[in-house]
Amino acid sequence: QVQFVESGGGLVQPGGSLRLSCAVSGFTLKYYAIGWFRQAPGLEREWVVCISSSDGSTYYADSVKDRSTISRDNTKNTVYLQINSLKPEDTAIYYCGAASSLTVYNFRSRASYNYWGQGTQVTVTP
Repeated sequence: QVQFVESGGGLVQPGGSLRLSCAVSGFTLKYYAIGWFRQAPGLEREWVVCISSSDGSTYYADSVKDRSTISRDNTKNTVYLQINSLKPEDTAIYYCGAASSLTVYNFRSRASYNYWGQGTQVTVTP
């Protein structure tokens, strides 16, 4: 049974940092690329960042580029997303997804991901 446990979200002031975690079970993480998406109220879920399964290549959306880092620890079946210099516009529910076949042409698409976590809320407010 595939399971995700996302954690690390919370309430933070602008300029603060958070480290989100996505712990998975029920499948072998090292064979899957992992992406983080986020969804703000009233908006579509948008791609934020992903990390490949093969060589650990990473790709970032412009909105978080240069202030976030995705990493993975396959021995712990966990992927992390560190976001620094948080802004109010970062407020959203953050979801991690696992993809068995991800390419540079499809990693931004929700449809490319096989499994999803339940999400963790990030709220950035003064």
